[in-house]
Order: sequence, then C-alpha cells, then structure tokens
Amino acid sequence: MAGALVQVRVDEALKQKVTKVYEGLGLDLSSAVRMFFTRSVQVGGIPFSVSAESTYSYEDAMENIMKIRSDSVKNGTADMTLDEINAIIADCRKKRRAAK
Repeated sequence: MAGALVQVRVDEALKQKVTKVYEGLGLDLSSAVRMFFTRSVQVGGIPFSVSAESTYSYEDAMENIMKIRSDSVKNGTADMTLDEINAIIADCRKKRRAAK
C-alpha cells in the first residue's frame, strides 16, 4: 500500500532528542508518528491530556503543601516510615489484584 507523505518542520535539537527517545523504545521516527496517528484515530482526539499552563502561584503551592501536611498530622500519617508507606501500597495492590 502506498503511503501518503507527511512533512513536519521541527527544531533540529527537538528532532534529535525525540529520535533518541524512540530509538530507546525500538522505534524509528516514522513508526512513532504512525503510532501517534493511529492512537489519535482510536481515541478520537489527541491521545494524551492537553491543558493550559498551570496558573498556580508559589503561594498557592505552599498553601496546598501546608494543608496536606496539616491533614497528615490530623490523620496520623505524618510520621510514617517509608517501610510503613510501602506496606500500605503493597496491601492496596494485593487487594486490587484479588478483586479482579
């Protein structure tokens, strides 16, 4: 089947970077673009989330961090060890697999 030619102009540095990424996945640039197009058709749009740049300020971020910290103190999770956190995650994953 003869293919249609699609040409795109991109910055050379970007092309080199993305080519390296795809090569690491065992793909050439053309195959990756075909995959993108195919997935776009499957989902009926761009196959990843697209949103405007965040409008959060430093103050917003700090306010959120402080709220999360306060909530963790209230619910007793502020002083958990990494092992305790990993055990909870492992338990949740185990329950999820058992529910399937």
